[in-house]
Amino acid sequence: MTATSELDDSFHVFDTTLRDGAQREGINLTVADKLAIARHLDDFGVGFIEGGWPGANPRDTEFFARAQQEIDFKHARLVAFGSTRRPGATAAEDHQVKALLESGAQVITLVAKSHDRHVELALRTTLDENLAMVRDTVSHLVAQGRRVFVDCEHFFDGYRANPEYAKAVVRAASEAGADVVILCDTNGGMLPAQIQAVVGTVLADTGARLGIHAQDDTGCAVANTLAAVDAGATHVQCTANGYGERVGNANLFPVVAALELKYGKQVLPAGRLREMTRISHAIAEVVNLTPSTHQPYVGVSAFAHKAGLHASAIKVDPDLYQHIDPELVGNTMRMLVSDMAGRASIELKGKELGIDLGGDRELVGRVVERVKERELSGYTYEAADASFELLLRAEVEGSPLKYFDVESWRSIAEDRPDGTHANEATVKLWAKGERIVATAEGNGPVNALDRALRVALEKIYPELAKLDLVDYKVRILEGVHGTQSTTRVLISTSDGTGEWSTVGVAENVIAASWQALEDAYTYGLLRAGVAPAG
Repeated sequence: MTATSELDDSFHVFDTTLRDGAQREGINLTVADKLAIARHLDDFGVGFIEGGWPGANPRDTEFFARAQQEIDFKHARLVAFGSTRRPGATAAEDHQVKALLESGAQVITLVAKSHDRHVELALRTTLDENLAMVRDTVSHLVAQGRRVFVDCEHFFDGYRANPEYAKAVVRAASEAGADVVILCDTNGGMLPAQIQAVVGTVLADTGARLGIHAQDDTGCAVANTLAAVDAGATHVQCTANGYGERVGNANLFPVVAALELKYGKQVLPAGRLREMTRISHAIAEVVNLTPSTHQPYVGVSAFAHKAGLHASAIKVDPDLYQHIDPELVGNTMRMLVSDMAGRASIELKGKELGIDLGGDRELVGRVVERVKERELSGYTYEAADASFELLLRAEVEGSPLKYFDVESWRSIAEDRPDGTHANEATVKLWAKGERIVATAEGNGPVNALDRALRVALEKIYPELAKLDLVDYKVRILEGVHGTQSTTRVLISTSDGTGEWSTVGVAENVIAASWQALEDAYTYGLLRAGVAPAG
């Protein structure tokens, strides 16, 4: 349970994904989910992990009991969250305060009211009693051997309304023994210059060690967090991928990356920053949310380059269009191929795919023109790397990669009088000199076609048995007259160790799907190391 870290206590990275992040709409964490996320965060190297509110609900109580038994924390300290005692009581007899102690957590974060209107309207008590609640609860927990942080809720709004009272809450917490007093932009309405000014003033006037907790309602949570650090805050509260109530919290990953790479502060154990992209995506999987492709530092598009001008510059020096080396955060540079591509884009993409174009300007020119021609008719290669690689190999080798030759295919959808439906497909093809006819049913015409192709090919290529179609997207492109339109299909396929995407374009969805399926199976065989048909 006890964490050890090579870092000193001069700066804290405090993660609240398991409490504040879990308040995001659409996130519903089980105890097992919380344990999994805690392991990922500890692996990343954050200093503190706020696990939830023990005593407030059975799930969080169980989490604290299990976390201390099941997780061997290497870097992080587990933190329990709760509130100051009730008005008119004592901390020693408050049931919620007792639950915090019973959680076993050696670090406790208390939320305290710092906005005078909230004290009077929400707590329904006096301003003096609120200060007494802060002092009594903090000093009681410190006397019990706990390290205490205090979150001053609605601090910045409270400071605007009554700065002297807001600062009095900070002093009460600090003088009672709180290690850090965190100034919370609970409504998320502040801007960086405002944050920096207030934090600087409060630090000078109270002498307390200060932290920052920023919500993202103005889209400034990361900037506000860094502005607070500029003003002297030495404790940052964030959530993985910015999860949180409403539009979310300060995103842990860009905050940490900025502190390490832009400010030169070592806030993680050595080498852990390179795990950032992996950790971000792993946590997204646990909460069952698709990782944001355009998230700074860790998104798959964070270092993706599409414009031909950019590619030409990157070919000379990647730093010309990248603010950091993506490997520093565990990400990679990607070249996107589209109708905006120039020669440099194609050359770099070929290198990325392991295909040596040998400086053949004529070959590269043909590929550029081929891509532009096909994208004009509706294809998209920036989202279909596998189809692009097959196109590129066809130009390099002078002919398409072939594992089979299709004689014909058909797919039939039948509506029956009893209201039931039937979908059947037949595929006729040649593979390794053998003519194969296969028929299959499916839960739709495309699924039936996929099954028929699989049945036909698996007789010759058993390697295809492990392929799985994992995603299928259809987009209707601009039509000419009424229902006459072009359809684009993108298919994602997996072999259990990797995933690839293929594209098909035709005047109907079945034909477009067939093209994408052909590419998917061809690429799957290429990945498996199968030699093409002679």
